[in-house]
Amino acid sequence: MNVENKYIRFDWAVKRMLRQKANHAVLEGLITVLIGQPTHIVEILDSESNQDTEDDKFNRVDVMAKNDKGELFIVEVQLTRQLYYLERILYGVAKTLTEHIKLGQLYNEVKKVYSISIVYFDLGKGSDYLYHGQTKFIGVHTKDELQISTKEKDTIQMKTPADVFPEYYILRVNEFNDVAKTPLDEWLDYLKNGHISDDTNVPGLSEAKEQLQVMTMTPSDRRAYDKHLDAIMVQDDVLLTAKIEGRAEGRAEGRAEGRAEGRAEGRAEGRAEATKDTAVRMKQLGAAPDFIAQVTGLTIPEIEAL
Repeated sequence: MNVENKYIRFDWAVKRMLRQKANHAVLEGLITVLIGQPTHIVEILDSESNQDTEDDKFNRVDVMAKNDKGELFIVEVQLTRQLYYLERILYGVAKTLTEHIKLGQLYNEVKKVYSISIVYFDLGKGSDYLYHGQTKFIGVHTKDELQISTKEKDTIQMKTPADVFPEYYILRVNEFNDVAKTPLDEWLDYLKNGHISDDTNVPGLSEAKEQLQVMTMTPSDRRAYDKHLDAIMVQDDVLLTAKIEGRAEGRAEGRAEGRAEGRAEGRAEGRAEATKDTAVRMKQLGAAPDFIAQVTGLTIPEIEAL
């Protein structure tokens, strides 16, 4: 395969490469473009799924970073659909907040958390590829934003809740229209298509262009990377096939019954069989039972019985 000018996928880079201090500039660039202010990472912290294990799966990866102001950044890549995704984002932020303040510390030690989710699945309705949320307290009658008195360096200052509460960014990669007009567009072009412009000066991408070329990988890393790509392709094919088969079987059985009840039952049975087929194929690919349960909705005992 010709690897000239091909760049390593971001999810792989986050998992394997960007924790190295020499490569921090790539991650710093993405954060800088998103939040609109320069960010310098001083430390990459341990998180639940950024550790290399034998069960290391390709569907989810995240990295947790801290900047020189003590603010925390959770950057997560999710390749396949997960139920209750918003709830998991919230849980991840809450867990981060509690893990990074010690018992007995004053509340002024609570640090701002930024949650950045890069998703490659259909999250729901919405036409934009970037969504941003933060907490603001707005007067019900006056419509003004509440500001809170706080003591900083022996002086009383005013803060808004948005200065303290977490902020959330969701990048819906598949919704990007492939036209790069802004720095963020260029980042999405890389995240979706693996493309980096030769003359880019976007923070992080110029460093990625130098550091994340496939052709610079060692033979062992390249073999592991190719296996990762194959797994993603097979998984996408399995999920798409199961979805199509489930719909087709459901429609066929529903038409045979000729009644609304028959159509509903046929669709349900078709989906159930397709779900089982997906689980069987994922088991054959060596996926862990908990991951199969996450994707299909089946219980661990049901998966083990297949």
